[in-house]
Amino acid sequence: MAAKVADKNWRRIMRLARVGAAGRESAVVIDDGVARRLPEALGDIDADFWREDRIVEVRRLCEAGALGEVVERPLRFGAPIAKPEKVICIGLNYRDHAAESGQAIPTEPIIFMKAPNCVIGPDDEVLVPRESTKTDWEIELGVVLGRRARYLSSPEEAASVIAGYCISHDVSEREFQLERGGQWDKGKSCETFNPLGPWLVTSDEVPDPQSLALRLSVNGVLRQNGTTADMIFGVHHIIWYLSQFMVLEPGDLVNTGTPAGVALGHPDVAFLKVGDVTELTINGLGSQRSVFGQA
Repeated sequence: MAAKVADKNWRRIMRLARVGAAGRESAVVIDDGVARRLPEALGDIDADFWREDRIVEVRRLCEAGALGEVVERPLRFGAPIAKPEKVICIGLNYRDHAAESGQAIPTEPIIFMKAPNCVIGPDDEVLVPRESTKTDWEIELGVVLGRRARYLSSPEEAASVIAGYCISHDVSEREFQLERGGQWDKGKSCETFNPLGPWLVTSDEVPDPQSLALRLSVNGVLRQNGTTADMIFGVHHIIWYLSQFMVLEPGDLVNTGTPAGVALGHPDVAFLKVGDVTELTINGLGSQRSVFGQA
């Protein structure tokens, strides 16, 4: 859980991130717009970071002005969390997206998984799979766990186990997902299919996760323009619900669904191809830009 410092009126604006070459990222904090490297002793932003509540020390160091600025340029952002044990996704969780997909409103959250190793940086190249014909986009609010969650007693309790929030792009290959045996995972877990970040905003800085605007454009054309207020199942309900079926661990990522505007729901809109560019924003959580290449 993202802990608060003793002075509850202190509101230093911080974002946790990981920067550097792919596979060699180091943990930083974006402190009032400046990237500052965290001490090696704090480790990476992984399960242990949240399990040991190291965010308390990060806040102390920032308040003390004890962190040096990262001067390397260009500055590449990796995914803001390292090696999540699980990436859990919720399908058809916006009413308008369920309608455009021709599906009934779910009575319980639809759960599927993505392979954790498809998580990449927010501006990294996304690879269109070989033999793909229907690669699609989905902007989502990503939720990162900060504490173990097992049989939570209520949705209200879920708020205490959330570390923070980030932009998550649930890239999907619809033919693999829907026309190749009905197993969603194989259309969701392709290489590079989950750009994440650029940073993670701690939960104390997002008092209402159900009031965030989400926007995604393809080649400069706005395709998705929604709000988390339209979720069928809210963030806290989702985390509570998942904990009844599986143990959620610190550092796990939960993708909470996408609003209307995906290619699947619009026969006149082309699916993604090599050379296309997607741009994503969620207010307060930053932005992503992905160029699509060939696997």
